[in-house]
Amino acid sequence: MATERTLSIIKPDATRRNLTGKVNACLEAAGLRIIAQKRLWLTQAQAEAFYGVHRERGFFRDLVTFMVSGPVVAQVLEGENAVASNREIMGATNPANAAPGTIRAQFAESIEANTVHGSDSAENAAVEIAFFFSGLEIVG
Repeated sequence: MATERTLSIIKPDATRRNLTGKVNACLEAAGLRIIAQKRLWLTQAQAEAFYGVHRERGFFRDLVTFMVSGPVVAQVLEGENAVASNREIMGATNPANAAPGTIRAQFAESIEANTVHGSDSAENAAVEIAFFFSGLEIVG
């Protein structure tokens, strides 16, 4: 198994409800280490750039509006098969379909306010990590 890194974002619905510690406890219990973390409030331009791959999709505007509605916690996770591990502990995008015990099953409010974002591949993880963090901010 390969040690890798992935990006996790704790979304505005979760930060509003003070769930950062509970989400991080789930990630750490799954064997992932948090090696960089920052709390920030995305600007419209940042959210549009980060989610630009979805620009032509019907949900893009609502997603951007939601992601700028409150602070987020961006973090770099490291561990064995971190991308797959993070996606497994996050659960399905739609919390109604998320397995019991996953972050989304426990904490998500809706398919949009679904508590967390996670990279979907190692390649995208590298791009997403670089969007939020410089090499100096990652302490592995």
